[in-house]
Amino acid sequence: MPATDHEVTVRRNDDAGRYEVWVGDVLAGFTEFTPDARGRQRFPHTEVDPAFRGRGLAQTVVAEAMADEARRGETVVPLCPVVVKYLEQNDVPGLDVHWPSRTAGSR
Repeated sequence: MPATDHEVTVRRNDDAGRYEVWVGDVLAGFTEFTPDARGRQRFPHTEVDPAFRGRGLAQTVVAEAMADEARRGETVVPLCPVVVKYLEQNDVPGLDVHWPSRTAGSR
């Protein structure tokens, strides 16, 4: 029974427009998504409950969200700093990423 209390799972919640990370039966955090005018999935915000910080749950929920978006053939627009950092540091096979314009663009 204690093992289930600490089991970490990620679920997509379409009604809330987010991927949620659960520790046992407790919602520990989420990363939000919303389609833009072109149908791309914008990821503006990631949040983890302070009681669950320091466990890597933000990385966990973002990693699973990006893998799921790749499986769905979606284009992701990373706006949240957590999502941006994850995508800069990790390759997600099959994921189409549309980087927002940056002020000091490198060409």
